[in-house]
Formats: sequence, structure tokens, C-alpha cells
Amino acid sequence: MPRLIEAPSLVQAVGDPPKTIEEYAGRVNSGHSGVSIARMRSPEGWSEPGQRPEFEEISVVLAGTLRVEHESGALNARAGQVVVARAGEWVRYSSPEPGGAEYIAVCIPAFSPETVHRDEE
Repeated sequence: MPRLIEAPSLVQAVGDPPKTIEEYAGRVNSGHSGVSIARMRSPEGWSEPGQRPEFEEISVVLAGTLRVEHESGALNARAGQVVVARAGEWVRYSSPEPGGAEYIAVCIPAFSPETVHRDEE
């Protein structure tokens, strides 16, 4: 029988200024370990430490601009665009432009603090 998930769970974010993470499916809200799906809302000027996660992350930008730094440079994804970061790639996410960014993050397998491997600050 299909399962209704009534609402997302708020998950504490890393970075400054804080962003909002609403997990719809994943380890916290639904007990899924194979995938996580979350809506992110990051304010202008938000950035987080670089990371080399063990999961693939697919970011669908709904509004604003999501900057993704990587070992070869950086790219800006705007509303309607998607960024795919493969497992094991170093990336750092930020939203430096006015208005910040809103995006859906899909992680395969599910996001976990133990498998994100953030840079030391």
C-alpha cells in the first residue's frame, strides 16, 4: 500500500548564514537509506564547507542561483537547470547572488553526516 508522508522534517544545516533544509524522504523523515529528497532554501551569501561525499547529488534549481565549486573551477546553475555531482567528487555549494537559491537535492544513496566528508574549516 502506498505510504503518505504528511510533511517534511526540518534538518539542521551547515554553513553561514543558515539555510533551510526540509527533508521529504531520507534517513530522518522516512527511514530511507537508498535515497534522500530535500528542498533547500539558501539565503544570499550562504556557503558551506567543501565536501567529498560518498553519494551522488542531483540538485534541481527552482529559483535563484546555486554556485557549485569543483576541482576544475565553478559553475552557476539557475532556475530550471540541474547539477549532478558524482560520488567522490569534491564540491562546495553556495548562493552568492541576490535572492539566494531554492533547489531540490536528491542524494543516492541517502545523505548522511557520516558519508558527506566535509572539509576542515
